[in-house]
Amino acid sequence: MLLTAMIFAGIAAAIHVYIFVLESLRWDRPSTRRTFGIKSDAEASATKPLAFNQGFYNLFLAVITVAGMALVLASSATAGATLIFAGAGSMVAAGLVLFLSSPKLARAALFQLTAPALAIIFGLLAFTR
Repeated sequence: MLLTAMIFAGIAAAIHVYIFVLESLRWDRPSTRRTFGIKSDAEASATKPLAFNQGFYNLFLAVITVAGMALVLASSATAGATLIFAGAGSMVAAGLVLFLSSPKLARAALFQLTAPALAIIFGLLAFTR
């Protein structure tokens, strides 16, 4: 169960690094604009500072999760599990906020929250034995 939890935590972290790249580094690119439904250059320019900031939130969640994974691998299971649950739990919460506030973005929300939710489920099974 622990290996499965770590795999899903790693996938969740990778997804959130990818989101960071899109939001903070590639916001003005046409492919990113299509991904986020940004229709005009003016809209992209107006939302760029917000996206930049939000991208870093995603990066920080990934860093917390990866730090937790590293601690688990270094035999600090309690501290590692705590960070994995904090990072993955925040990812799930953010996905739920997106889902509830913008139902038209349900697919994106599910993409954002599925891997961390599975990491939490398998982590609970692994760490509560």
